[in-house]
Formats: sequence, C-alpha cells, structure tokens
Amino acid sequence: MRVWRKVSGLLKDHNSIWIASLSRRTALRNPDIEAAVIKATSHDEFSMNMKNVDRVFRWLRLSSTNLKPLIWAISNRTEKTKSWVVAIKVLILMHGLYSTRLPCVQRIGRLTFDLSNFEDGHSRNREMQGINAFIRTYFTFLDKKSYFLFMELEEKRSMVKLNKNMMVVQNLENEEKENYSMVQDLVLVEKLQTLLDMLLDIRPLSNSSIVPLVLEAMDCVMTEIFDVYSRIRLGIARVLSRINSVGKAEAIMALKIMKKANIQGEELSLYFEFNKDIGVRNAKICPIVDQISNEEIKQLEEIINGVSNKSKKIDEIDQAIVIYEKKDSESKLKTIITDRWETFDEEHVAAIVKFTPRINPFADYLEPTSSTNNVPIKPQELPDLISFT
Repeated sequence: MRVWRKVSGLLKDHNSIWIASLSRRTALRNPDIEAAVIKATSHDEFSMNMKNVDRVFRWLRLSSTNLKPLIWAISNRTEKTKSWVVAIKVLILMHGLYSTRLPCVQRIGRLTFDLSNFEDGHSRNREMQGINAFIRTYFTFLDKKSYFLFMELEEKRSMVKLNKNMMVVQNLENEEKENYSMVQDLVLVEKLQTLLDMLLDIRPLSNSSIVPLVLEAMDCVMTEIFDVYSRIRLGIARVLSRINSVGKAEAIMALKIMKKANIQGEELSLYFEFNKDIGVRNAKICPIVDQISNEEIKQLEEIINGVSNKSKKIDEIDQAIVIYEKKDSESKLKTIITDRWETFDEEHVAAIVKFTPRINPFADYLEPTSSTNNVPIKPQELPDLISFT
C-alpha cells in the first residue's frame, strides 16, 4: 500500500506540473512558479524538497509582483488535494514565507485557502485523525498570524497618518504620551500572548502522528515560539521598567498580562519537554523560562487598590483603551501597534529574557541581508491587496 501511494503521488505531481506548463503566463499565473510550488509540496511523505522551497523564495525576492502568482499557485494546489502530505507541506511553505519577513508578505491578510476542516482523503482509519487535527490546528495559527501581520502593517500606517495630521497625540502632555505609549505596548503583548496560546496547541496528538513531516513542521513551530515569546518578554520588560509611573488603568492591563505570562511560562516548560521527548530538533535548544516575581505583581496590585489620581487623567486613558477594542462584527482590530520594543535597551531585559541560539529551518534559504529581521536592503514595491475572482 505504501509503495502504491508513493507511485500514485509521483504520477499526480508529474501530471500537475505538465498541466501547469500548458497554462498561459498572466499577472495571476506563472507556470514556473506553479511548478516550483508543486515540487516543493510533492507527495513525498518523508521530507520537504528544500531546493524547490528555495526556488519559491527566490521568485518572491526577485519581485514583489510575484506574490499574487505565488499565492494563487499555493491556493490552487491546496484546494485540489486530499493528501495530508501536501497539506502539511503547504503549511510549512507558507510558514517559511513569513520567515522571510519580506514587506510584501504582510499584505497577504487572511489565507486564501481553508484547511480548518481538513480530512485526508486516502485513509479513513483512526491513525490519520491525529495528523488531520494537527493540520487543522497549524492552519488556524497561520491564518491568524497572517491576519496579525496585515493588521500590524495597517496600524503602523495609521500611526504615520495620525502623526502627519498633527492630531490628538501631539496635543497630549508628555506624561499622557507615556501612558498612551504604554497602552500600545500592553495591547501588543496581549495579542502576542494570544498567538502563543495558539502555538502551544500545535502538537501531534498520538504516537501515529509523530512522523518525519510533522516533526519538520514542529521545528518551524518551535522557531516561531522563540520569536513570539521573546517579543512578549521584551514588551513586559518595557512595562516593568516604567512600573513606578503607571496609572490604575495601565496597571489593570499589566497585571492581567503578568499573570498570563506566568501561566504561559509553565505551559512553555512542559511544551519544550514534550517536544524534546518526541525528537523535535529545535526543542534541544530552548530559552530559560523565568517567572515574573511576586514583588512586581504585588506592586501592580497596590497601584490598582491604592489612590489612582497621581496626576493621571484616567478618562483619557480609558478612551485610548477603547480605541484598541476588537469589533467582532467587523472582524477588524483597531490596535495601534508600536514597534519601539525593537529598540529597547537589551541590558534592561537581560535579567528577564535568557535565550540560547536556535535553529531556523529556513535559515539556509533566506536571502542574506544586513538586517537581523531578514528584510531586503532595498525596499520592494508593495503589490495591491491580494484578491481573486
């Protein structure tokens, strides 16, 4: 049966490549990109074809206008498959695209394919249920991350526009600006904690689902966890460095985040141990998970329970918080996200965040740049928002 599946998969891949070669080159379709995507997401259930993954990344680095054909090729490949192998490889490929940190990738928004109800079409036995669940959970996270990146870009643009128009922020006193900035930091940390919760749900649920491709996907998940967790801790460090100047409104938000951080810290430790046990490569190199001290939590509680009028204008801060509330009916976040955590003095963070080097599964396939964020030296032109009809 395994041999038949392998032969059948090879035939399907060759047939898909042949059909793609017959298509016309348009703004939406590129036969060469489609062929690279098919080869990168082949039916080989033992490993990714990283040579063709690299080809996919090269097309996108060559020009941001290749984003639409690339997303179309990935979506078309996903919609036609019932294979768990192809589905996992598609998700790993998409995760790799986000690892490139190319500006145009932030414009994708919600994923243009849906694996939230995925079921492998070639095997109905119980052994596949664990892999099916893994694919659905992994997809849910990537869909959320893609939307998060898109909103982050839009919110940064909103901030630039707000500053250009010389509106409300410019009229605030220096102390009120600090409060406003802290609310931004706190809201960003809350969002990152939500992403971390989703990451911690991604795991093989049975021994039968611990297969090479799943372990390869878990390597990517572990790398993502390191990145998200480091951003959370840096954001918390920023807040703790200004803990003596916070007002009641910020203290309430901060206390919730600190308690959540301690819970997640315990969950992370267990998650790392689990991944070490099943043989995930990146789990061998894990950060030290520190707990936020009781003294810092107690200090926030005292601010909340004590006098909160220390020259703070709570009404204005409450209005700032309302700006960030999510409108469920519109499914749009109104958070103004700052990226100032990136320039925060790491000496203040050293006692809180302790990381050792980790392996990026796509490190050898990302374009070398002068930036630690893998952003190309020359800015690329952003394409129009992805839309398919």
